[in-house]
Amino acid sequence: MNSSRDPFEDAFMKNLITVGLGVIITYMNGIVVTVFFKNPVFYTDTRYILYIHLVINDIIMLFLSVTLHVLSYTVPLLNVTVCSFLLLFAAVTAENTPLNLAGMALERYIAICKPLHHPQLCSVKRTYILISLIWLLSSVPALTNIFIVLVNEPISIFSTSIMCYPKSLFNTNQHLIRTIIVESLYLSCVWMTLFFTYFRVLQAAKAATSDQDSARKARNTILLHGLQLLLCMLSYVTPLINYFFLALFPKYRSTVLLSTYLLSNVSPRVLSPLIYGFRDQKMFRYVRMYLTCSLFLTKIESKCSALEFSLYKN
Repeated sequence: MNSSRDPFEDAFMKNLITVGLGVIITYMNGIVVTVFFKNPVFYTDTRYILYIHLVINDIIMLFLSVTLHVLSYTVPLLNVTVCSFLLLFAAVTAENTPLNLAGMALERYIAICKPLHHPQLCSVKRTYILISLIWLLSSVPALTNIFIVLVNEPISIFSTSIMCYPKSLFNTNQHLIRTIIVESLYLSCVWMTLFFTYFRVLQAAKAATSDQDSARKARNTILLHGLQLLLCMLSYVTPLINYFFLALFPKYRSTVLLSTYLLSNVSPRVLSPLIYGFRDQKMFRYVRMYLTCSLFLTKIESKCSALEFSLYKN
């Protein structure tokens, strides 16, 4: 985004909208994270462990994305070393999301279609091994981008300053080829996993005479994961969307860029707390209890503060 063309008032409002949405979504996710860690009942459930990993990953990614967006206005030229670290972690967290969604879909498939094997296949230990594997698989492509820069550019480039966005630093043909191959491979595997698990759960729901409600919920959850993945994939077609709308509305360049940024980077983070935090009955019960208790304690503290003030005044 070319922030130099924006008047101060426009730049301020756009950053205010971006930061405001980031704070609201992070607050929603933060409630779910707090509920998880305050209630040990979730610690042994693979489903919620994978979910809370997705939520924490979303918080990190949203923080990095909003930070890079604000920096593009406040510090247009950023040191390449700092920029590399920010882009590296942003890329890793972005890659974590589809892989984590695939893992959650597989867990639901095993729970519904192979319930007798679920405790063994989806143990807590294996869940944390899966999370470690997700981070490893996501880190390798991101680190490859840095290695390509090291091969093609002198080491002195890391002491210079650039506009901090991926195309500015990772702009070689090798980067393009790596992105096409890796993203095609990863996303193909994730979509195949989602389709496979959805249709197997659908078959299980039709064949089952009991526990159809669980199968229906699992099927709907996988559909929501597919929607979440579609929103995440918007980041790959954002350049095409920008090209189309910028040709139609050249005078509203920064507005178009902001809209596509919010759609592809911010909006997918909204679904995580909604799918489990407010849709899942078990999690929602604890979220509601937490919010009720927090509101109650706030009222008690305000009354105590008023009483202390009145006593002090008298």
